[in-house]
Amino acid sequence: MGRHDRLLRQVSERIREELAKLEVEVNEEKSRTVDLVKGESFGYLGFDIRRVRSRSGRWWVPRTTPQLKKRTDLLAQLKVVFRSLRSQPVQRVIVVINPILRGWVNYFAHGNASDCFSYVRDWVEKKVRRHLARNQKRRGFGWKRWTKRWVYRNQGLLSAYRLHPRQKALPVR
Repeated sequence: MGRHDRLLRQVSERIREELAKLEVEVNEEKSRTVDLVKGESFGYLGFDIRRVRSRSGRWWVPRTTPQLKKRTDLLAQLKVVFRSLRSQPVQRVIVVINPILRGWVNYFAHGNASDCFSYVRDWVEKKVRRHLARNQKRRGFGWKRWTKRWVYRNQGLLSAYRLHPRQKALPVR
């Protein structure tokens, strides 16, 4: 047994001792040791966490993104809303989906979620455009008919897909 393995075992035992003092039990089925140096990642509270190089390439930094499953669950939930309100005016649909989107965005606004947010925003915009076109007995998305600004401002679709500024972390060497 190498020094690294022994140290890892001792750290694990020590953590379990401290958690036992707090009367917190570790679920062995859900718990595992992850070696971030080997490129492994882990999921925690809906986030996927891994280690990547910084933009400068000098440091290793944590990269925290929403899990794909969480994005898929959100889109499935929104799809149900769009289907159930198919015959309703688009403003009614937007009133229902905006709180769902706002809650999801606020939860995942920490970390590196901008790519995921772009995907969700584009998907929702297309669904709203399709809803508008269908209500006017037209086909397509209405790219020439309705500007992006009109869809977000006049219809009231949520546009605040912003990340919260993150605290400066010490680089991991």
